[in-house]
Amino acid sequence: MIGYEEEKRGSQNNDAIHTEKVVADRKIFFLDLKENDRGQFVKITEDVRGRRDTIMVPAEFLGDFIDALQAIEDAVEGEE
Repeated sequence: MIGYEEEKRGSQNNDAIHTEKVVADRKIFFLDLKENDRGQFVKITEDVRGRRDTIMVPAEFLGDFIDALQAIEDAVEGEE
């Protein structure tokens, strides 16, 4: 991931197990699989011109999260 290694070096916690990056117009989404003493989670960070917002999704709820996103995509495509 070009440019993301520099991004990771700037953060306090560089222990990502796996990382993905999605570029959408002026936004960049970083999806990091991480782990702490409570288990695995996905940290989703949106970067818009230097402003960042982050959410954490516990790994045990990823299926529900992905299903909800799929339902939204289906609605957007008119496949409800």
